[in-house]
Amino acid sequence: MARYMEALTIERGGFRIKVPESWWEFDVRPESRDDSIRRMVAERVQQHPELAPHRDTYVAFLQKAAADAWKSGALYCGCMAESFGGDTPITGSVTVSLVGGRTREGAPLSTDPSAIASGLAPKEAKKEGDSWRKVTTVDIPGVGPAARTYGIEDIAVPDDNLGRTIRAVLMQTFIPVPEQEGKVALVAGSSQVLDLADSFFDIFDAITSTFRFTG
Repeated sequence: MARYMEALTIERGGFRIKVPESWWEFDVRPESRDDSIRRMVAERVQQHPELAPHRDTYVAFLQKAAADAWKSGALYCGCMAESFGGDTPITGSVTVSLVGGRTREGAPLSTDPSAIASGLAPKEAKKEGDSWRKVTTVDIPGVGPAARTYGIEDIAVPDDNLGRTIRAVLMQTFIPVPEQEGKVALVAGSSQVLDLADSFFDIFDAITSTFRFTG
């Protein structure tokens, strides 16, 4: 899957991050996202006719990613949807959200990476094909330490009354926000292409390593 990509710098209120310039960034607002995504896919297919057989797959994937990003309070959502010659397109996404939490007494939760990591539960696969999760801390260049989880996880389908889940490659990095008590920037990367998990871990790690606070 490796392919050299020029980097595109995304700047939003308070942060910037770099993603491959071939990635798609899109409107996540419910009132406009579906039409916006359909137009965006149509433009991309016009530029790259070889993507035409996967048009509906791209639209469905991007619309779901946009809906999930909106519900998570994302400040940025970008996706890759690439055809590498196979029958199924390769898809993945990265979102950046500002999140926070409080204790039962109303005090802000600690944003110390070690404290966050200690509150995140690792999961061991009991047999081949099971979901799993590792918990660690990483150092973001120019930012500092951050807590991280990564693995193959079963993610609950939002607003699903049947309790269904989707299995996905998932990496989440919790970066403390300077001078904002209890707030972290959550950089989350996910893909449903499980066979390429290691490659996606590398991609998500590389993108997250470019995260910087601004202002």
